[in-house]
Amino acid sequence: MAVVEAAEKKEQKVILVGITNCKESFYALDWTLRHHFSGEAKPGAATSKLVVVYAKATPSSVIGFGGLGSVDILPFVESNLSEIATSVIAEARELCVAKTTSEVVYEVIEGDASTVLCDAVEKFQADLLVLGSYGYPPIKRTVIRSVKDYCSHYARCNVMIVKQLMQEN
Repeated sequence: MAVVEAAEKKEQKVILVGITNCKESFYALDWTLRHHFSGEAKPGAATSKLVVVYAKATPSSVIGFGGLGSVDILPFVESNLSEIATSVIAEARELCVAKTTSEVVYEVIEGDASTVLCDAVEKFQADLLVLGSYGYPPIKRTVIRSVKDYCSHYARCNVMIVKQLMQEN
């Protein structure tokens, strides 16, 4: 009996969307909702569970290590980062509710986005990680260490990078 329940439970696909406070990641969330949660699923098809993850930067990564006055501004930076995280999750929740997707898990996890997303894939046993694309050229992606490049190599699931086409702006 437990084996049957486990098989039925895993039949539900887990789609994890990594978001930031930019229009590209919200486009990727919207695309995911339209293509995987639109209510047009075929009868008998496996349902999907949506997990939305925001990687909140650590205060030390924003202000660097040490320096004059860094200890004094640390509480303000932490407060600002928390406000941004709350705002991003609220906007994601509004989008999901507007698309009538109510059963969503929202997570704010502090740390480097690349590591946070790969860890979240394992935590939720995700089948698909969805990320938005900024459209940076290869040289810039190399210099800024692309989260998408890292996740496409190290996430233990398929990774979909959603690119906003010009006519969809």
